[in-house]
Amino acid sequence: MPRLAGADVSRMKLSAPVLDAPDPHALANFYRRLLGWTVVQREPDWVKLRPPGGGTGLSFQTEPIYEAPTWPASAGAQQIMTHLDFEVEDLDAAGTHAEEAGAVLAGFQPDDDVRVYLDPVGHPFCLFLAEAETPMDP
Repeated sequence: MPRLAGADVSRMKLSAPVLDAPDPHALANFYRRLLGWTVVQREPDWVKLRPPGGGTGLSFQTEPIYEAPTWPASAGAQQIMTHLDFEVEDLDAAGTHAEEAGAVLAGFQPDDDVRVYLDPVGHPFCLFLAEAETPMDP
């Protein structure tokens, strides 16, 4: 098992990426509708979702001075620090579902087999077609 500075890193497990929002409850509700996940933790400034059956979740926290990132990135504008990728089997059906949940199709689309959407507070996320992944050598 890998070890780093005396720690067993194999015991490290990603719990949940965290998205900042002016209202974490509203944003969590969007992702709950989008993904069908369950709220497992709710506090005044924090919400956590988990998928059915467990696994890595998605959390939301209050950021009072939140500023939506610019997509695509441009100099002098708020930069994207991270984005979420969701593998789907049907881009059109998944896109319709995302829009019904409250997402907006981004004006700039980089590829034909990927759709970039913006969540209600402007975080970009991508829907992409499921395809076989080939392991890469380190």
